[in-house]
Amino acid sequence: MALLTVGSIALDSIETPFDKTDNALGGSATYIALAASYFTAPVEVVGVVGEDFATEHIEMLEKHNIGLDGMQVIKNGKTFRWGGKYHFDLNTRDTLFTELGVFENFNPIIPEKHQKSDFLILGNIGPDLQLKVLEQMEKPKFTVCDTMNLWIDLMKDKLIEVLKQVDVLIINDSETRQLTSEPNLIKSAQMIQKMGPKYLIIKKGEHGALLFGENQIFSAPAYPMTDIYDPTGAGDSFAGGFTGYLHRERDLSFESLKRAVIYGSTMASFCVEKFSTKGLEDLSTLEVKARYNEFKELSRFE
Repeated sequence: MALLTVGSIALDSIETPFDKTDNALGGSATYIALAASYFTAPVEVVGVVGEDFATEHIEMLEKHNIGLDGMQVIKNGKTFRWGGKYHFDLNTRDTLFTELGVFENFNPIIPEKHQKSDFLILGNIGPDLQLKVLEQMEKPKFTVCDTMNLWIDLMKDKLIEVLKQVDVLIINDSETRQLTSEPNLIKSAQMIQKMGPKYLIIKKGEHGALLFGENQIFSAPAYPMTDIYDPTGAGDSFAGGFTGYLHRERDLSFESLKRAVIYGSTMASFCVEKFSTKGLEDLSTLEVKARYNEFKELSRFE
């Protein structure tokens, strides 16, 4: 069965201290699907775009064996657009504009043939939409969920309902503390696991990531990057690489999840090296494996 992801498809205008780009391909579902496509096929996307969504983007996604029959194209509509400016440290950013367009009324409809998908990634969309997706699915074997501070602020109750139905929550350290009102990450992780997810991944940016589950903790390093041009989509690329690897291997042991975290970090590291999705568009399996091995060496201790 295909790996299914549901999320946003967007056109981004991004400015960093080094360069800028306009109307570049973005969105959580886009980054997730591209990163996952290096491990498994097909990857199916459910999202929404307007008539202004370029044919070249569709062709590039299809080239990666990404199925788009769940992508709604709204006549006379405009694709979701976001503009952001990153500060010099690339860890903080200012939102310059948000134009929801057709995404404002997005109603995720899962094609019948994908309702039995056994691996599901809920991209960073409102928990009310995530619940709509879960209602249409026929008991997926493995569900991964992403969220953000906005949904914790505005829809915490619905988010907690989502967490009761997912296997993995991917969240950053500040969002972890926000969700639990607990400053200690270890205690906070334990509290979140009691909400439902069997596993929790806490992203710590340039300090790597933590995997919690089965009464174990795995600390993954961050790749020492010399060229970071655009952090947009790094978290989604992590989720795609992580889940894509597990979908290919069909092994959900903690040891396999540890390897999946490293693969997720690998895909995120490629993502930030270029603007938009360019860092994920033309990789080879040899490049992915070589960087994964470099990550393994970073985390090895004897």
